[in-house]
Amino acid sequence: MSTYREIIGKKIKKVSSDPSSGLDGEMWYNSTTGTLRGRAIIEAWVSTSPMSSPRATMAGGGTNTSAITTGKNGANPSDAAFAESYNGTGWANETNVPTALGYASGTGSSSEAYVQIGGGYPSKTGTVLDYDGSSWTSATAVPGGGPGYIEAGAAGPSADALVAGGNNGETTTWERGGGSWTSGGAMASGVYAPTLVGTQTAAISMGGVTYPGGYKDYNQDYNGTAWTSLTVLPSIRGYSGGAGIQTLSMIIGGGAPGSPGLLAACLKWDGSSWTSIANLGTARNTMCPMGKTIGTAVATPGNQTPAGTEEYNSSTTAYTAAAWASGGAMGTARYAISGVGTQTAALGAMGYTPSGKPASWKYTEEYNGSTWSEQTDMSTARFSGGAFGVQTSAIFAGGNLDPGYSDAVEEYNGSSWTNVTSLPAVRKAAPGFGVETAGVVCGGNLPAATDTSLEYNGSSWTAGGTMPTTGGGENSGSGILTAGLFVVGATTPPAVGATYEYNGSAWTAGGTTLDSSESRAVSSAGTQASSIIFGGDPQKNTTGGYDGTSWSTRPSLATGRSRLGGAGTATAGLAFGGKTTAVSTATEEFTGETTAANIGTFTTS
Repeated sequence: MSTYREIIGKKIKKVSSDPSSGLDGEMWYNSTTGTLRGRAIIEAWVSTSPMSSPRATMAGGGTNTSAITTGKNGANPSDAAFAESYNGTGWANETNVPTALGYASGTGSSSEAYVQIGGGYPSKTGTVLDYDGSSWTSATAVPGGGPGYIEAGAAGPSADALVAGGNNGETTTWERGGGSWTSGGAMASGVYAPTLVGTQTAAISMGGVTYPGGYKDYNQDYNGTAWTSLTVLPSIRGYSGGAGIQTLSMIIGGGAPGSPGLLAACLKWDGSSWTSIANLGTARNTMCPMGKTIGTAVATPGNQTPAGTEEYNSSTTAYTAAAWASGGAMGTARYAISGVGTQTAALGAMGYTPSGKPASWKYTEEYNGSTWSEQTDMSTARFSGGAFGVQTSAIFAGGNLDPGYSDAVEEYNGSSWTNVTSLPAVRKAAPGFGVETAGVVCGGNLPAATDTSLEYNGSSWTAGGTMPTTGGGENSGSGILTAGLFVVGATTPPAVGATYEYNGSAWTAGGTTLDSSESRAVSSAGTQASSIIFGGDPQKNTTGGYDGTSWSTRPSLATGRSRLGGAGTATAGLAFGGKTTAVSTATEEFTGETTAANIGTFTTS
């Protein structure tokens, strides 16, 4: 018998505590616990960022780091033009499909070429559209409208796609190569809504539906010429997701008889038999298949799961999804509040309160990562001001006096406020970014909306670069003076959803938020190259993330709110106060996705 060292090339070392890292296959003996330890494979689904809008009956393809979906509910063809891509963290809008097709199929990925095939409602169509990551091109249609206009399966790379099945139990197969379509072998069993994965010459079709007849347990593979029936599924299902290759694939959730008829169960096929694997967190159907290996897959929303997405990983790495969690409540409910600092050392000041005004508009609170504590009041009562800095060294500038606007600037040193050089003119709703000795306030109202920005050096204000647009109220800012970010929530004229980047002297256009309405009355945290915005008017719970180029979704707040305070970073953010149906004291903490080695105990018997 070979030894572990002969097989792996490493010795089993004796240690008193588990190492913080290690290579796959590496093992050690923990002398403290008296156990053999090593990195163990974990299979799990983890909830991740939602799609930008709820949808089902989509076409799609890709992997858990490069996926794309098109379409929505096929009964509403005007909704079927949507396209979104997934980058492993969140969803981003893509160029809309020029011809809205419900019940279509798709294959490929967002980083490669993607193709949408067939679809159409209420009439059958074999339309084929190619996508190169920025634009759509009409391609040779599937002859005769394709194998079926509702729920034909698709697999393979986009240039060599395979489609099979259809609404009326068609057994027809079509293969794409060199831009044209040719007829392939007939399916062993006709079906629609099958889960089809693999390639044109090595595909597998799992489950599906016939009408009449209902859900099926069919399992059949294709070798490029003919289909062959295989060991059937342990239970009937259709409208499932899928991932993998012909000889190592998985079928994800789906529909089944009964009420509500949704499945969370997932199964793995190894080329000869079926085994159960980790269930979805939420049962769902009408998902599009995504994943080239069974170790990496994405389950898109589907019916009854409005926007939620789950990601599957089978590896020695344990994933903890990004999420918002409840934090300590503020002492005073308020909105239009300004904030600076970090998740564990934040400062919130100003803010509108319906009662106790204007005295309560001076209130100052500090957050230590778990609780808020009252501090010395500001000198001037106001709300909707600009702010930058950290908890122990911050500048709060301008604001709304109701009536009138303020030019007052106050400096906070961690215990008390001091009046410092005023703004050149009164200004409200001008977001800020930077540190106390190198900060910016930009946009806002003078009282008219303005395109000016101001820089502060710790003692005086000077004119900064002119913005590409006038920035009225409801905007947000993050970053530092030489790398700042301005997200437009309201302007004159409107350019809501636009993003502008500042380099310390000039502004340039950045990416556009996923939904223009989600950038109104939001708060933000982070840097120019890594930022999040959250909340929005009217009382949104959405979160968007910016990577320095484009925006994609992040997990949503537990409670929708607008005009809230924010602090922290894109992976450790803080949301507090704001307006829901009432004025809020609630705090939520955001933590980005984390990973860790999955270390387990192995038996020695």
